[in-house]
Amino acid sequence: MTSIALRWKRGREQAPVQPVVTPMARARTVAAPGAAVREQTWESRALVALTAAAFAFGITEMYSASSFDAAALGLPGHYFALKQLGGAVAGVVVAAVLSRMDYRQLRRLAWPMLGIVAFLLLLVVMPGTEAISPRLNGARRWLKLGVMFQPSEFAKIALIVWTAMLAVKKADRLHSLSKGLMPFLLVWMGVVLLVMKQPNMSAALLLVLLSSLVLFAGGARIGHFILLVLLAVPVLYKLVQGEGYRARRIAAFLDPAHDTGGVSYQIHQSLIAIGSGGLGGVGFGESRQKYGFLPEAQNDFLFSMIAEEWGLLGVLFVVTIFAGFLVVGYRIAARAPDRFGYLVAIGMTNLISVSAFLHMGVALALLPTTGVALPFMSSGLSALLTSFAAVGILLSIARVAKDPEAAR
Repeated sequence: MTSIALRWKRGREQAPVQPVVTPMARARTVAAPGAAVREQTWESRALVALTAAAFAFGITEMYSASSFDAAALGLPGHYFALKQLGGAVAGVVVAAVLSRMDYRQLRRLAWPMLGIVAFLLLLVVMPGTEAISPRLNGARRWLKLGVMFQPSEFAKIALIVWTAMLAVKKADRLHSLSKGLMPFLLVWMGVVLLVMKQPNMSAALLLVLLSSLVLFAGGARIGHFILLVLLAVPVLYKLVQGEGYRARRIAAFLDPAHDTGGVSYQIHQSLIAIGSGGLGGVGFGESRQKYGFLPEAQNDFLFSMIAEEWGLLGVLFVVTIFAGFLVVGYRIAARAPDRFGYLVAIGMTNLISVSAFLHMGVALALLPTTGVALPFMSSGLSALLTSFAAVGILLSIARVAKDPEAAR
């Protein structure tokens, strides 16, 4: 008996000390088996570098493009650029908070986020709310609640997260049109109709496009989307014909050289700006189109200003940045520890890159004129905050990504 006691005592003395497992570490282990929290990955560093490069280059060019408009309003030439810089500070805070947050919480918050956005969109178009939703340039798209913002921009984040959440929940039914795709369409259309009521057809179509790409990545059948596009064509045709300005935009797209003093004026001036840039551009601050020739030069047509002042080299730089976003974002998606993270990463990447290439397509007359901002670069605080929020969510997913070395 004494020998047994001595052996037990000696075993306790020689037993290795077990490390203390904190509740946070335990939660991460349970929530993401096979994943490791990696504070610094090359993807996250590349994402931060791309974001910084896009904003730094964008605010430089936006200052040049907006200085004349600011002076015409009796404001300092740096007014819009300084305002954009303030929005970027807020955006960095938002991105930092979201990057440190466990992205899986978004799955639980998907419905509340969508509900809040729907309520804000309803406030925009409701009768009697003109005091907080003024009509500007013939449309009611902004809310004035201390600051002016566009709820349709924030709807992109909410609808992507909600679509990813439901796609995970209905993973085994996505092949079905009635039980899989139809519930998504019903909710999408509710949000889209509120945006169309503003009216803002380009934002509505972009919401559907971004959400559809998430659902397609989740496993929905491409044949269903083709069928829906075919069914939507008559509806879109009626919507375009029902509003004269939409029909005029389509006419300008089909023939940019027609009526360059009228319906094709904006796109014609955009092409002049792009063609004037040549290889190296006319020089920073030397744009001629910004002097009242190209409306919304610092916003919807900032890419045209970049092409004019920086030439082909500037264009290639911008294209490379957003192609980089696409590559890095998709790599983060591929290493996401779960299906929800994968779909959210796909959606946030598309939000940035697809929006950028649509903006470029409009400036080059490859697409009808629409109000799509160039992420991180165009003037507009709502779009800027949305882009920074997308980066923050991507960084959160990258932090809990699968370690490829461990997987081997």
